[in-house]
Amino acid sequence: MRDIIKNEWYYLIRNRVLQIVSIGFIFILSLAVYLGEIQSDNQRKQYDVSKKQLRDSWESLDSISPHGAAHYGTYVFKPTNLLSSLDEGINSVAGNVLRVEGHVQNEIVYSESSQMQAVSKFGKLKSSLLLQYVLPLFLLFLAFNSVSSEKQSGRLKLLVLQGERPVKLIMGKVISVWLYGIILMIATVVVHFILNFSTFSTEMAGRLLFFCLSYGMYYFIVSGLTVYFSARWKNATVALTSMLGIWILWTIFLPSIVLSTVDNWHKLPSRNTFQTAMKEDRSKGIDGHNPKDERGEKLKEETLKKYGVDSLIQLPINFDGIRMQADEEYGNKVWDKHFGGLRSVLEKQKKCYQIAGTISPFIALQNTSMGFSGTDNFHHQEFLIQVEDYRRRFIKSLNDEHAFGGSKTGDWSWYAQNDFFKSIPDYEYYSQSLSTVLPNYFLDFIVLIAWTTIVGLLLFFGIKNMRIV
Repeated sequence: MRDIIKNEWYYLIRNRVLQIVSIGFIFILSLAVYLGEIQSDNQRKQYDVSKKQLRDSWESLDSISPHGAAHYGTYVFKPTNLLSSLDEGINSVAGNVLRVEGHVQNEIVYSESSQMQAVSKFGKLKSSLLLQYVLPLFLLFLAFNSVSSEKQSGRLKLLVLQGERPVKLIMGKVISVWLYGIILMIATVVVHFILNFSTFSTEMAGRLLFFCLSYGMYYFIVSGLTVYFSARWKNATVALTSMLGIWILWTIFLPSIVLSTVDNWHKLPSRNTFQTAMKEDRSKGIDGHNPKDERGEKLKEETLKKYGVDSLIQLPINFDGIRMQADEEYGNKVWDKHFGGLRSVLEKQKKCYQIAGTISPFIALQNTSMGFSGTDNFHHQEFLIQVEDYRRRFIKSLNDEHAFGGSKTGDWSWYAQNDFFKSIPDYEYYSQSLSTVLPNYFLDFIVLIAWTTIVGLLLFFGIKNMRIV
């Protein structure tokens, strides 16, 4: 088989058209990664500059009450992901700016796509577009030609008559085409490595390994099936049309059909319905701005009893801060309930979509590509959770200062010191480790392994005793 692969590569190397196409393809792939990295770098710089400006503005606060500072709030920016220049995933459609303030959990806003003028279906040049659509299609035609040309010339039949086993011939061709796809993919990864050499880490290396394994298995599936059809079927046109039909079904129709079906099975509420339900539940809690609120009155009685006094003016603390924090804690429960429900639905949708990979390995590839690049919905949701956790600590610090910092109930002219505002830590995002990500895409990886195994067995047993005609 080694000689067969060697001869196949001699042919590929000598083919001038293929040489030009390969150089052009590597150039376009590298350009896509380079442009993606420039964009990510610009976002990182803008993030750092904006973050510093906001922090400086926060640390300069003076002569303002803690509650006023809670309304003043701050902004958090979603950082770029580890391998977003290889697959930007949902980053272009998900927002990247989130306002942090008291009494309300804001939605993330300012997605990249909302600010783009391009309205093309495929949008800008992306490496994921080339790796997932263009390169497999190119491998499909290359794999088809490697068998059909040999059959038409009679060389394949001659080799079999001379004693060469059909399975070795076919597997040699599959591996040759597959290796060609692997080389183009590795060239893309090498460009990414060079551009990120200074920040490269073992975490990124691990993600790149699983990223490459996913694409490697998918390329083998496409190459193997194409060669199998070309070898088994006498009519070359039927063989090519069948594989093209499968590829179109896998990449265009099935993902859309599955998404629509999953959305009908596990529906997400509309934005208006969701916000109305949130507002209704929030209205049932303590109103931090209404001293005569019934639930607030109950909290007041409990606080007076706790401190052993008869009126708010006798309290050694500021009850307004306690009421504000009670309002926040009730709002947190409402957020946990409704956003927890959203995440539950999203998790069900994700599981159904992953199972659909059993009928389309392309779906499994998309999932693992975004997952290991850190640009999937799992990473996005984790960012939102981290920001909400920070918001709660941030607002609680302000409310505690309002309650226990030295002011008395009703004294809204009391201001916190500048040192206090400086003491509140800034937001820091903690990226997810590979060990945390892997369980979320274990099913997709198993699906790709199963498809690879099935195609391998199909090639071995389907070609083993067949007659090459």
